[in-house]
Amino acid sequence: MSTLDVDATTALSVTRDGGVATVRLERPQAANALDRTLWHELRTTFRALDEEPGVRAVVLTGAGRHFCAGIDLSMLAEIQGMAPAGADPGRAREALRRLILDLQDVLTTVERCRVPVLAAIQGACVGAGLDLAVVCDLRYATPRTRFSLKEVDMGLAADVGVLQRLPRLVGEGRVREMAYTCRDVRGGEAEAMGLVNACVDTEDPEVLLAHVTEVARGLAAKSPLALRGTKHAITYARDHTIADGLDQIATWNASALISDDLTEAVTAFTQGRAPDYAD
Repeated sequence: MSTLDVDATTALSVTRDGGVATVRLERPQAANALDRTLWHELRTTFRALDEEPGVRAVVLTGAGRHFCAGIDLSMLAEIQGMAPAGADPGRAREALRRLILDLQDVLTTVERCRVPVLAAIQGACVGAGLDLAVVCDLRYATPRTRFSLKEVDMGLAADVGVLQRLPRLVGEGRVREMAYTCRDVRGGEAEAMGLVNACVDTEDPEVLLAHVTEVARGLAAKSPLALRGTKHAITYARDHTIADGLDQIATWNASALISDDLTEAVTAFTQGRAPDYAD
């Protein structure tokens, strides 16, 4: 096992085992709430992972009992104090808009990572924690995992992506109910509605992480080029028409279909062995 060579991080850790990198939020004393440092380190870390050829899958999890309890209250206080007395209200609101757009971009950086990102979600996954979960490709929970959109109860509307992405996963009606009522959704219900890919029958976060890591290892053994192309095509199709999506995948395969990965896949199949792909 090795540590990925990224800039020194203080609010998260990154380890690498073969083609699988594990990113762990390291603020257990604050239920891994997202403070300014953690927002910054998420972006720099996932940019580094995206550029690392040897990384074929990423597992995202949180240290301690909880995945992520949302935006840290200290950061909310910073946002509330962005308009000092006497400041031009127009400029203050422009600055707030730019901050919101920047926070959105942090989470989109996770989504843009070209390899599959799998979330192992234990305990609380609340507010911005749910925003972070839904930018991942695959999500896994335990029966006691607690998902909730708490923003309305805090007097605001969620603004960093969950209201835009979650309806594509579970349907508009379910998102409206979750957002309006702010009620908790536990792991079993989350699996039934399609919010998570599986609810793993354990209360031990390390057992959950082991399960998700094993799934990630399976993905890391597949053709990296094919997985990257598939991820890009699915994300692109989500945001475009069917015709646009068909045109996009035709362009992708026109450039990437004839590859060493295709040759290796066919050769390994005919020889009855596991394929061995280059990074």
